[in-house]
Order: sequence, then structure tokens, then C-alpha cells
Amino acid sequence: MLLICVLAASAVAVIALPASMLARFLPPAVHAEDFSGSVWHGSAGRIAVNSRDAGALEWRLHPAPLLRLRVVADLHWVKGGFVLDGAVELDRHGIGASDVKGGGPIADLRDLGLGQGWQGSAGIRVKEFKAVFSGAGASVRSAVGEVSVADLASPQVAAGANLGGYSLHFTDPAMTPDTDATGTLADTGGPLSVNAVIHYSARERRGILSGTVRERADAPAALRSELDNLAQLHARDAQGRLPVDLEFTL
Repeated sequence: MLLICVLAASAVAVIALPASMLARFLPPAVHAEDFSGSVWHGSAGRIAVNSRDAGALEWRLHPAPLLRLRVVADLHWVKGGFVLDGAVELDRHGIGASDVKGGGPIADLRDLGLGQGWQGSAGIRVKEFKAVFSGAGASVRSAVGEVSVADLASPQVAAGANLGGYSLHFTDPAMTPDTDATGTLADTGGPLSVNAVIHYSARERRGILSGTVRERADAPAALRSELDNLAQLHARDAQGRLPVDLEFTL
């Protein structure tokens, strides 16, 4: 009976702790302020990562996993008009996320260094993501979901013409440190017909996108001109498709 009373009192004490207590446990690159609520269910109205505005966050902890030294929480993140909801899980072995859904204007992510110069909207649906800690970093072990964009445009491409929509599907339920993550990229309508595959090596932080692209009949003249210039370097196939091979680092 005494043990039950002690545990109950401890639980009440934890629930009553202000949300601002979490600021003491944040890594040096993360700064948060404008707290409200408690450690159990609270929010931070302003978050910065490496001095970049990272929006606001609300969380709700699940109590039972704490008894097994695991942190499980439901999160609600807002950055301008961009909103994400999902569940995260953290323990000494790694971190995971599930049922992450949301999206918003790509322009609202510019402060985070994403989508610089691009316009349009993005949608995120992640069924499962897991990574294990290894040294000073983390290695991805599973990634299943979809990222989509619509009404994509940039002043640097085809004079800012609407490039349509695209979806990236990744279905890697089990990966090893020596396995590349793979995803399929396709258009969802617009002036370009795109079919490509992306291979990404987390160990090397290097990715390769390979596939084909072809303009549709309603493609604007500026976009056709850019593809014609590309065709001088890479010949079209019998169906008029241009081969594309791009290497990038993350």
C-alpha cells in the first residue's frame, strides 16, 4: 500500500511539472520558448533549430511506455501553414515515427533550408519510419510512406511555369546498414511525364535519381526549350523520353 501511494504521488508530481522543464534536456542546436501546459501535455510556441525558425510544437506523452524506459508521444507541429501530426517513439536504441500525416505550402519551409525558391504545396504520409543510433548518428532501418507535391514551380525553371504534381513512394520495411533506401518517383499530372527511381545510401549520404522525362502536349514553350537543350546532351529514346541521372547529397 505504501509503494502504491509513493508511485501515485510521483506520478502527480511529474504531471504537475511545467512544460518549460523540457528546455533543460534539449540538444544545443535546439532552442524552445513560449511554453504552456505541463511536461505530460504541453506546447512550445517558438522553436529554433540552428537559429532557424522551426515553428511550434504540441505534445502528449503516453504514460505506460515510461515504465519500460521508452518515450512515446503524439505530436502536433505547425510551421506557418504547414502542419504535421504523428506519433514518435524514442529509447536508448533508436527513434521511430508512425502515422505521420499533414502538409502545407512548400514556401513555409524555407526557414529550414527546404524548398528554397520553390512554390507549391506538399503532402506527407509516413506509415512507418525507424532509425537506430550508431555512434554520433543514426541509421535508417525502415521507411514506408509517400511524399507528394502539387503546383510545383520555381523562377529558375521554365520561367516559373507550373510544373504540375509528383509523388515519391518509399516502401522499405526492413533495411540494413549496407542497404540503399529506394523510392519511386512519378508525376500526378502536369506538363511533364516522369518515371524515375531513387536510390539513397545513408552510409554515404549520397543519392542517385535515374529515370525518364518527357514533355506533354500542353507543356509551355519555356519548358520545351529547356528539355530540347537537355536533349543535346542525352538523346531521346524511340518514345521521345529523355534519360535523367542526377546525383545528390543529404
